[in-house]
Amino acid sequence: MATLYNQYDKNIRLTWFYITLFLVFVIGVGYVFAGAMQSSAILYIAVAFSVLTSVASYWWSDRIVLLMSGAHELTFADNKEIYRLVENLSITAGLPLPKIYIIEDSALNAFATGRDPKHGVICLTTGIIARLEKTELEGVIAHELSHIGNRDTLVSTVVVILVGFVALLADWFRHWAWYGGNRDSDNKSQAQVILMIAAVVLSILAPLAAMLIQLAISRKRESLADASGALLTRYPEGLARALEKIAGDTEPLEAANRATAHLYIANPFKGKNVAKLFLTHPPIEERIAALRGMEIK
Repeated sequence: MATLYNQYDKNIRLTWFYITLFLVFVIGVGYVFAGAMQSSAILYIAVAFSVLTSVASYWWSDRIVLLMSGAHELTFADNKEIYRLVENLSITAGLPLPKIYIIEDSALNAFATGRDPKHGVICLTTGIIARLEKTELEGVIAHELSHIGNRDTLVSTVVVILVGFVALLADWFRHWAWYGGNRDSDNKSQAQVILMIAAVVLSILAPLAAMLIQLAISRKRESLADASGALLTRYPEGLARALEKIAGDTEPLEAANRATAHLYIANPFKGKNVAKLFLTHPPIEERIAALRGMEIK
């Protein structure tokens, strides 16, 4: 039977395996495009543009997400019980107290953001505060604190940079191939023609493959946060019961959108059947089973 600790270690290993795979994939795509275009300058421009925009989004992503979600900060005077719950779990986790934000929505959901533990933010809907029992809410908060402690916001930023880089390369290559890349085709060697064909295929498939890897990493980070949160509370059943209630909630979260959906503890869009490969989260049934299959030693 899986323990909390080996589940935690397994998810960490799988996450870094996916990230390594992603880096190799990005380098491979860049190599093929550069070879087909016979110029490395496009790579330097793409990298510089991607890094600059991504660094900016990293520094201000928490403010952007909170603004997009219509969230407002919760103070100690507003809700002493929630404030103390987050404070006590933060002390247990050895993390600085994050800022607490609230979304005025009766749907059951929550997310964490912030570029590092010193700038961590936990955001809860009014619905999840009102409708979960204390042990269930503790499980949810511990899950979100684990995202902060596990540096998931940093991993997510790195992955977003890589996905954006692949999409940018693919767009630029198609533009180049359409407006001038096929000139002097009679003078190309057989190897160059093969490389060109491979690059055209990659320009179509690479963004989709990059997105699938991103979603796989997102699902692993959710599984890791489940295991880490259970370690923090020492009570996996609390989070399991919370996930059951969240799964049973049919109300979609009005503030959510495609850009922020992966941040939430569960898919904020309800009633939409999506193939497993395209899910931002592992199926809740699997997460509940994993939690209830753990044992504390």
